[in-house]
Amino acid sequence: MHGLIAWFARNDVAANLLMVVIVAAGLYSLSNKIPVDLFPEFEINTVQVSTVLPGASPQEVEEGLTIRVEEAIQDIEGIREMTSRSNEGSSTVTVEVEDGFDVREVLDEMKVRVDAINNFPVEAERPLVTMPKRMRDAIGVVMYGDYDSLTLRRYAEDVRDEIASLPGVTQVSVDNSLRFEISIEIPEWSLRKYDITLEQVADTLRRNSTDVSAGNLKTEGGDIFIRSIGQAYKASDFSQLPILTDEDGTLIRLGDIAVLRDEFEETPLRTRFNGIPAIEVEVFRVGDQSIIEVTDAVKNYIAGKQQALPQGLTMTYWRDRSKSIKARLATLTTSAWQGALLVILLLALFLRPAVAFWVCLGIPMSFMGAFILMPFFGISLNLMSLFAFILVLGIVVDDAIVTGENVYEHMQRGTDPLTAAIRGTQEVAVPVTFGILTTVAAFIPLALLEGRGSWYQSIPYVIVPVLLFSLIESKLVLPAHLKHIKPRTGAPSRLTRIQMAISTSLETFIAKCYQPTLALALRWRYATLAIMLSSLFIVIGALSSGQTKFVFFPRVQSEVATATLTMPTGTAFESTDRIVQHMTKQAKLLQEKYIDAESGESIIKNIYSISGGRNSSTGRVRVETIPPEDRSTDIGTQQIVAEWRKMVGQVAGAEQLNYRAEIGWSRPAINIELRGKNADDLAELGDKFKSKLTQYSAVSDVEDSMSDGKEELQLKLKPEATLLGLNLNMVARQVRQAVYGFEVQRIQRGREEVRVMVRYPIAARQSIETLEQMMIRVEAGQEVPLWQIADIVPGLSPSSILRIDRQRTLSITADFNKEQGNLSAVQEELEEFLQQSISTYPGMNYEMAGEARDQKESSQELKFGMFGLLLVIYILLAIPFKSYSQPLVVMMVIPFGIVGAVIGHWIMGMDLTLLSLMGVLALSGVVVNDSLVLVDYINKKRAEGSAVFEAVYAAGGRRFRPVLLTSLTTFAGLMPLLFEKSTQAQFLIPMAVSLGFGILFATIITLFLVPINYLIMEDIKRYFDRYKNDMRWLVRKGVSKGKSS
Repeated sequence: MHGLIAWFARNDVAANLLMVVIVAAGLYSLSNKIPVDLFPEFEINTVQVSTVLPGASPQEVEEGLTIRVEEAIQDIEGIREMTSRSNEGSSTVTVEVEDGFDVREVLDEMKVRVDAINNFPVEAERPLVTMPKRMRDAIGVVMYGDYDSLTLRRYAEDVRDEIASLPGVTQVSVDNSLRFEISIEIPEWSLRKYDITLEQVADTLRRNSTDVSAGNLKTEGGDIFIRSIGQAYKASDFSQLPILTDEDGTLIRLGDIAVLRDEFEETPLRTRFNGIPAIEVEVFRVGDQSIIEVTDAVKNYIAGKQQALPQGLTMTYWRDRSKSIKARLATLTTSAWQGALLVILLLALFLRPAVAFWVCLGIPMSFMGAFILMPFFGISLNLMSLFAFILVLGIVVDDAIVTGENVYEHMQRGTDPLTAAIRGTQEVAVPVTFGILTTVAAFIPLALLEGRGSWYQSIPYVIVPVLLFSLIESKLVLPAHLKHIKPRTGAPSRLTRIQMAISTSLETFIAKCYQPTLALALRWRYATLAIMLSSLFIVIGALSSGQTKFVFFPRVQSEVATATLTMPTGTAFESTDRIVQHMTKQAKLLQEKYIDAESGESIIKNIYSISGGRNSSTGRVRVETIPPEDRSTDIGTQQIVAEWRKMVGQVAGAEQLNYRAEIGWSRPAINIELRGKNADDLAELGDKFKSKLTQYSAVSDVEDSMSDGKEELQLKLKPEATLLGLNLNMVARQVRQAVYGFEVQRIQRGREEVRVMVRYPIAARQSIETLEQMMIRVEAGQEVPLWQIADIVPGLSPSSILRIDRQRTLSITADFNKEQGNLSAVQEELEEFLQQSISTYPGMNYEMAGEARDQKESSQELKFGMFGLLLVIYILLAIPFKSYSQPLVVMMVIPFGIVGAVIGHWIMGMDLTLLSLMGVLALSGVVVNDSLVLVDYINKKRAEGSAVFEAVYAAGGRRFRPVLLTSLTTFAGLMPLLFEKSTQAQFLIPMAVSLGFGILFATIITLFLVPINYLIMEDIKRYFDRYKNDMRWLVRKGVSKGKSS
């Protein structure tokens, strides 16, 4: 290493070429290889099995589909948890794959097992085994006006196709839209008139609506392809298809006996944008696409397209994610350059400006090195990776500061610049290298976190390359630059005089204040150590008593608030829509109330509502607000939501009504899973638990997965049915054909798959009376009304059945206001309540899911990470020290860094969070760097022959400046972020607080604790040496007495 340092120091061309290559490659990678996104991407380790059984109840779906899929795949290796949900007409089984297993291998094995199931119901569609993909929405394009749904859909499809053809845009879809359907409705009297059944009509249509290839005709001129073209694609095509021939030879076509509708499926849907009928086209970012480029292309398209739209139809955009990203980029970039400016200013004040310049030149080079490697790690330029650059901004110059300061010290002694550059770099090469390695080790555990921790995996993948490239720069490039610093000659400038005065003042402070205090502390080292330990115990006591609140994942307000409504299954669509309109009206009142004083515009920009869709009993209202940093008022999104909730009030009969206005994770704060075989016991205990939740004022939006159920009509055959040769299956199938209908075929019409259904008219499917009068055919060809052969008994069917690990499960969720209460304490009380209550319900168990599970898993991972980190740090310190005991001297600083992190949270008025703990983890590797430099200098002085006390005392004075500068630059780099008020920075600040304040406090402690610990360690060694000598003397004395006797 020493020879390489000297060679590069003497060879300017090699050093500069190395720097230029790294910078050029980094700039190329940044501009061409690294995508821009809002949040980091991470792989979803789940596999889904989706199966459709049209018209079946949830219980039929559970028995006929879900359980069979579960039993087929339950013993596949690598399954961590299996969750299934049986809904009306569909089953979804979701498998979470254990870490360490290949998700695609599990998917392949599941597909083989599911394909082998041969006892699915006949009407069931082919199961789909897929690995869900996370879609990154970029921008929403909204078209609104006084038009019907079909017209809006036609325009939206054209817009979708045109946007998809734009350069750089690939993924576009029409959001919240119904599927097209050709409905063929045949009344009962028409079937009787022509003596046919719905099944016969469906079979006839399948035979006549088809394209058939008949092979090739081998002619002398070549092959000629033969095929029949008979596939119908529109309702008008189907209406011309022949069904039968009348007695007089008249051809009866489908249009003669049926009413055909080429519209949407029967499920109702209404979407409104600011109260006007609307439809949304959603644009996504995929692969390496830049979200900013995608949204700019879409906005340019909208500007040109608006004039081509018909009168009364308006096109605009909303939920522009690029705006948030630009704001976040601007915020973090501003914090970065402000931090860099503070770092340069600090170094220029305490070192020569030329030294400060060359030291800080390593920052862009190190950052460019990270840009080179980011594409290989799959890291985008996002909120987390930008935060990582700010986090490492002050740390990256630590090695260069120690190197530059040591070179500067040699220059002050009169050594020529080249020799000073080489010797100064070589002297600190070992402590600087191992200091960087300990910092690298501190961030690596963050790359191993799972669950919520996977959000932060971008941080180590940025910081580690930055630190490694900074090590290369400080050893191979920096000395070649420092050698060009010439001794000062002539009269100093005003700036130079100021810098010299500050530098001299620091040296005076070291000589007259610090070193005398250090000498006193060294003489009274045990008392000083006791005082330091007392501060540690005070902080530990404050943490143990609960006075410092821990919030696993802080609630950070979003710029979009969402209210989600779920009414009981079977609720009339018009009833659901009235409630959604009421919620929208209250949001509109808030829009009129909160006007920004400076801009004159409302804080609420847009209101988008959806009623119905796949489920007619659901609705959602989304409110988009302007960013908090653009508001002149202090009103926040969460305050708006709280007032909105109060204005909407209680909705009678609603199963769920929750409000969300936060960024980050979407898992509920409180989530309890009750598992058992007895549904009544689950419901009873669930009611008790929900009553318990209502006792906490901070708890809101209490919901459960077991709804009141949907009304159903159960068919029970009368004895007369058996006499007529009917059985339950025959009757049920005829009723299904009439009410649900026959799916004739599915046709591909453009990009849409259209179902063709044959059924009774809607009027015959709207009342029990018409159902009772439905005619049932018997084997003899006769017809009897349904009421004569079967009783229709009303009942209730669950609207959805949840199963976890093959057991029926009741999931109870609730939101929690973390500013009003302590979630961890409440979770402990709830678990105690469950342990006491569940003992009276045999065969039932529970699990704390949601944040409780995430907190438990992440805390366990952090504990293992901390243990592994301390072991690695010990090894990395023991190697250069060549000692088993000296690493302990250095590592004694780590607990005091944690004290500083906690005190920092007190000063900033913040709660401890998961990110705070991650900051503490990273802090553990950073704080030992200063101690390492101190101990290394003490060892060198002792090797030169200095006494222990003299070496310790000298090390404190000699290394005071680099220790102080490395800590101040780290804090200065983080300072702009610490006081940032924008939304995007709030949940990142706790990690910066832990690192910044922890390093500051640890530095003060380091300058006294490490010298004290070193002397105490020597005291212990002397004690044991004296003890060994005494024992040897006693042994020799005992031996001599034995000989004399």
